[in-house]
Amino acid sequence: MIHEILVTNRENGWRLDKLVSEKAPPWISRTAIQRQIRDCKVFVDKISKKPGYRVKSGESITFELPDRPEAMSIEPEEMSLKIIYEDRDIVVVNKDPGVIVHPLPSRQSGTLVNALLNHCMDLQGIGGVMRPGIVHRLDKDTSGVIVVAKNDLSHIALSAQFKNRETSKDYLAIVKGKTPPTGKVAFSISRHPVNRLKMRVSEDGKESLTYYKTLATFGGEASLILASPRTGRTHQIRLHMKEIGHPLLGDAMYGRAREDTIYGVERQMLHAAKLTLFHPRSSEKMTFIAPLPDDMKKVLVNLSGMTR
Repeated sequence: MIHEILVTNRENGWRLDKLVSEKAPPWISRTAIQRQIRDCKVFVDKISKKPGYRVKSGESITFELPDRPEAMSIEPEEMSLKIIYEDRDIVVVNKDPGVIVHPLPSRQSGTLVNALLNHCMDLQGIGGVMRPGIVHRLDKDTSGVIVVAKNDLSHIALSAQFKNRETSKDYLAIVKGKTPPTGKVAFSISRHPVNRLKMRVSEDGKESLTYYKTLATFGGEASLILASPRTGRTHQIRLHMKEIGHPLLGDAMYGRAREDTIYGVERQMLHAAKLTLFHPRSSEKMTFIAPLPDDMKKVLVNLSGMTR
């Protein structure tokens, strides 16, 4: 299948390999993309170019990559669910850490969607075969509040709210070092050109904004913060805190997870504590809260004992 990318004014001057990595369809593996670039099988206005070529606005970039794989059917699974709220339109869950939100081509079971299909019996499929009902996501090792649409009306309405930034989200995070009382982080974010599972700060990235407030400090070892992202970029809080020198404890991608095990940390210390939205049918403003999970409470106790 031939994929085509038209270079925009914003992308003028980007390296060819960076643009292709950013714009390739999400189901394409990083290895497949790199192979095409390495073999000079990426064409700019029908002429093969090297990875370092600087693209110009208006140019047409074409490359051949595998077709999108057919989605596999998702089986309902009986799993423990912490339901915060449910009605005929939405279900709000306190997601446990370690649970993937929706199936992936490499992982078809043990996800939140599998559990919800068993609980709800059906989720209408506007979100796609692999992601029925999903309007926003939490990372695998992030716990806390997530809302799922049970029908198309809810999916359309909630998706619009997240897109238009009409929802608000607050996270609790335990980060390295002593943070200032309050802070604002506004680094733009884009996907890493080589490691497509990772994000990076980039002038060419998407606008990203996070506010935070320090709730407690533990000497110079760590701080408990309330982080309030105003945009919804992938890994936003994790990357923003890392960039200002306060990575999340237990963050294997952006921090020093192995060192953090001395505090009893077994995963990234990030919890979606509060979500406010408007009900998709009644337009009622609703706020959902998930209490701090036991593993994060344990880490706070350990930090308190170590810094006395």
